[in-house]
Amino acid sequence: MKSLNIGSIKNSNHIKHHKYSKFRSNSDLVSDIIQLKKEKNAVILAHYYQSPEIQEIADYLGDSLYLAQCAAKINADIIILAGVHFMAETAKIINPSKMILLPDLKAGCSLADSCPPDDFKKFIKNHSKAVVVTYINCSAEIKALSDIVCTSSNAEKIINSIPKNKSIIFAPDKNLGNYLIKETGRDMILWNGACMVHEAFSLERIIALAKEYPKAKFIAHPESTSPVLNIANFIGSTSALLKYVETDSSNSYIVATESGIIHQMQKSCPDKTFIPAPVKDESCACSECAYMKLNTLKKLYNCLINESPQINLNKDLINKSKISINRMLALS
Repeated sequence: MKSLNIGSIKNSNHIKHHKYSKFRSNSDLVSDIIQLKKEKNAVILAHYYQSPEIQEIADYLGDSLYLAQCAAKINADIIILAGVHFMAETAKIINPSKMILLPDLKAGCSLADSCPPDDFKKFIKNHSKAVVVTYINCSAEIKALSDIVCTSSNAEKIINSIPKNKSIIFAPDKNLGNYLIKETGRDMILWNGACMVHEAFSLERIIALAKEYPKAKFIAHPESTSPVLNIANFIGSTSALLKYVETDSSNSYIVATESGIIHQMQKSCPDKTFIPAPVKDESCACSECAYMKLNTLKKLYNCLINESPQINLNKDLINKSKISINRMLALS
């Protein structure tokens, strides 16, 4: 892991010069962002599902667990979360003294949206003795109602840490929940939520593609539906999928998760072939998260210049939601 001690270099005149500069290309924009990061003592945390140009400029690149772990340790003044809203909220909860910026506030999450806090509170009351485990892809309000949070990287470990005599509520992803039931043998109570990106994969088109590429292994994220997971050669989180293709002996893969991960796969394994798994909409070549792709280099630059939009949460919500996140980090 890179060093987390970031030096502070501040120069208000240079920042003013940046503000009115004209951009000729992405490379100019990248240079200005790098300079601004130094001047403002800022770092960029980016998820694997971001566009390649944002992945390349990130100081820390990874899955939700890694980004949460980084947010807890970073000593910079400003954290730019190049991801979606719940990730930026998580960074603020973990490190509330820092300024947390999200390049586009509209960068939400269909999975997080599928679990409204008022409805989830009623759901919990109907199963009052259950331990509440929530996938990190949820709002701060849902985290505050939870006993412990998990990511796809550590979900199985989190579930196995709960005594077998305890019933478990798992939210919001029913697909990940069903996968964990099979893997852990626990009979969990599932919230009926899902990610629109991972639900979009077409089983029929994947099977047809596998016939076209008979030597390609099919790998999938556990947010995918059960029929899709049932035919996978390997199932894992984004980081696990990346590690798998780096260590596996095969030369080609059909990849069922948000297509942004393929940039890092190709970068790590330039001699291998990666094929995005097809979706139900035949007009689309692969599955992209429209929310993730709302962030752009220009928006990242603007949010650094303006120090906006910021993620702000009230102290009570931070304190309540931090409990479930800290429990996860302690086990991870």
